[in-house]
Amino acid sequence: MGISEKEITEANRRADEMKEKFPAAVSARYDRRIARVVVRLSSGLELAFPPKLVQGLEHARPKDLADAEVSPSGLGIHFPHIDADVYVPGLLNGSFGSKQWTITNGHSEKNQR
Repeated sequence: MGISEKEITEANRRADEMKEKFPAAVSARYDRRIARVVVRLSSGLELAFPPKLVQGLEHARPKDLADAEVSPSGLGIHFPHIDADVYVPGLLNGSFGSKQWTITNGHSEKNQR
């Protein structure tokens, strides 16, 4: 079963809405000195976070985080060495993984205060 034109159009519309709400990522890299993934946004803001807080990156080694790729939309970061993806709007909203993963790993909003 393929994806219909209508579904593609709807997905593109939703992506455009997200790009209006959130600044796009323009670059991403792992900074070994501070042990953080650093994402530069189109707004000029830089976001840095420890990989262990993010689902899919929690067991990554520094070499696994090399060569991070920004998606064409700027809404995602892909880490090809471990085939992991991070959703930028989720990070900006304080969501570092699925609800279940966040609760299981003690990264709930309540625990981050």
